[in-house]
Parts: sequence; C-alpha cells; structure tokens
Amino acid sequence: MVSAAGSEVWRVGFNRGDRVFWPLKSRFVAYQGRPEDWAATCCTLLADKGITDLVLYGDTRPIHAQAVAAARAAGITVHVFEEGYLRPYWVTYERGGSNGHSRLMQTSVAEMQAALAKVDMDLPDAPARWGDMRQHIFWGALYHWHVLTGGKEYPAFRPHRDLTVGQEFLIYCRRLALLPIHRWERMLASWRIRHGGFPYHLVLLQLEHDASFRMHSPFRSMTDFLDVVLDGFAKGAPPHHHIVFKAHPLEDGRVPMRSTLRRLARAYGVADRVHWVRGGKLAGLLNQARSAVTVNSTAGQQVLWRGLPLKVFGEAVYAKPEFVSSQPLPDFFTQANRPDSRAYRDYRHYLLETSQIPGGFYSSRARRDLLRQVVDMLLQPEDPYDALTNGKAAPRQQLRVVSRS
Repeated sequence: MVSAAGSEVWRVGFNRGDRVFWPLKSRFVAYQGRPEDWAATCCTLLADKGITDLVLYGDTRPIHAQAVAAARAAGITVHVFEEGYLRPYWVTYERGGSNGHSRLMQTSVAEMQAALAKVDMDLPDAPARWGDMRQHIFWGALYHWHVLTGGKEYPAFRPHRDLTVGQEFLIYCRRLALLPIHRWERMLASWRIRHGGFPYHLVLLQLEHDASFRMHSPFRSMTDFLDVVLDGFAKGAPPHHHIVFKAHPLEDGRVPMRSTLRRLARAYGVADRVHWVRGGKLAGLLNQARSAVTVNSTAGQQVLWRGLPLKVFGEAVYAKPEFVSSQPLPDFFTQANRPDSRAYRDYRHYLLETSQIPGGFYSSRARRDLLRQVVDMLLQPEDPYDALTNGKAAPRQQLRVVSRS
C-alpha cells in the first residue's frame, strides 16, 4: 500500500521467516552478518538507500534499538507499531517509540483533555467478538519453522529471546496441540471462582520474555513479582478475601509460574485463598473482582475502563496519577483507592483519536481494517498526537457494534 502511494520500500531481514513473509522479493535486503556488526551496517544501508523513514514492530529488541539510534542520528523519522494499548481490537502506531518510550509517558491528562476540545464526537466500543488468538499462535509457529529450516542461509542469526529457534517452534506446536485441554482447565477454574462466593483481587500476569516486562519494569523475573504480590496480600487483605492470578493468553510454560505460585502461597500461609487461571478472556473475571494488580500489562486498561482500583509497578502509558493507586500494596489490598473514571474516559478517547488504529496483525480481516487507515497516517507529516493537538487529525474510521438476537 505504501508502494502504491509512490514510495520506495525496502525490508531488511535477519532470517528466512522475514524473507518468506515479505512479498516484494526485489526489495528485500538479507542481513547475514554478525549481530555485533549490525549497527555499522544499518548506518550504511540508511545512507545508501536514501532512507527517509524507518518502520518497526517494537523498539526494544537489540537490532531495533540500534536501528532507531542510527535513524535518529541521521534525522530519519521512526515509526513504531505495537499491539494495541487498548487490546485486542486495536493496533498501536506511534513515532519515536512505544510503551515506556512513548510520548504518552510525558503527556498529562490535562493536555489530552485540551487536545480533545477540538473533537466533537465520541467513539464507540470495539466489537465484542475477536478471534485472532489461534491465528497468532499458528503464524508464530509457521514463522519459527521457516527460521529453523533456513538456518544455513543466516548462520549468524541469534534470536532476541533466551530460547533457541527450535525450542520456540516446539513451544508453539505444543500450545496448538494443548489448546482443547487448556480450554477445559480454564473453564473449570473460572467456574470455581465465579461460584465460590468469596471476594477476590485479580493479578494480571505477563510473559516474562515480553519487552514491556523486561525493559519497563523493576522486576528481574515474574517470580520476584509473584513474591511481592503475595507478601502484600498476606499482610493487607482481609482473611476472607481471595486472590486470582490470571496467566497471559500466550503463556507457554517456559517459566514455571504455576508451581512457583503454589510454593510461594504455601510459604505465606495463603495457599487456600490463591487461584490460578490459564489465559482466556479477561472480562468474566474482571466483572466480579474487587481490584487488580499488574506490572504494566495493557490489560490494565480494561480494569480502568470498569472503574476498578488498579496497582501497577512498572512503566505504562496509562500509569497516570488520576488512574492508578500510589498506596503501599498491603494498604491497597485492605482498602484500595478507586480511579477517576471520568478522566480515564478522556484518556481512552484521546488514544482512540490518535495512536489506536482499528485492526490487527494476524487475521486477514483485521489487516484489511488496519490498512484502510494506517497508510495515510504513515504518510502524514505530523504524528497522530501533534495532528490532534493542532486540529489537523484526519477523520477516524468508526467501529460498528453489531447486536444479534
């Protein structure tokens, strides 16, 4: 689509998976060198190709961080895509950086409200149904298969995670095979919680290898986070309250969080009040929760949308003083402060008018929705935040909520 608009587009690939999933083979640059030589090579490529814009998915992987540094030094505009801050139906598009590097980190709610004064309409919610999770797992497995089988073409390639490509591929295949079993296990655990009759607090877990956790949190591991949460719960929560740990939908078992949770719960004397739910949708558990705790999961946005108290520990674009609790964790579990829901509604509206684009990466329908809007945003001289502030934001695609009886 960007090529159709008259731009010349190149992709640099680091493995066979990158090449297979790129349709313009004549515009593909295969980097087969060593990781330590990438920074210098990137600078040369940017100059030789006359690059004006750099487009990335995420900005914290080593090869991406080096490319961002080279682009900034050369005065090149950096475009960053990420999973939506308002997941699951949106994609995030920003310039300069995302998550802890986003401009949202320095933008106050008052500044957002001032920018929204130029907008005269609200935005509807996303559709209630969204089905990209199986596609996410399938395409992830296929990508890692190509990376695994194409190793001889890229002998110096090293994945950005600790596991080998072969291990990643096997994990994806295992998850696909176990999906039916995990579904029934999740349904049973959720049923027990819903019918247990006890008040509970919800802990939103993240992937330990996720960039948001590794780069924008104070914890070295999820075990450290679990220990802090259970310590605070044991000290502050009323004795009849329970706590539910909900795993990330893509949790794959590479970190033994469930067994670690059991061990820590016994150590703190709260084993009979601790529950584990494997992935799945969040809404059913949130509807009856008293509060929620997370490091910096984007699922915190769903907590705030419901007006529930939220405690965060890491850097997050929604970690504004109007929304998240500053209480010590034991006090939070005793009597949590609620967020300013009106201010959060303005914040959410601001995101939907700027960086959140309807669509997704993994299904064809979601990609079509994304492409209808994102190409024009890429080609605009101003980034989405400046465009709204200056009153030049383009009309946004409206989402329709369809009710079927």
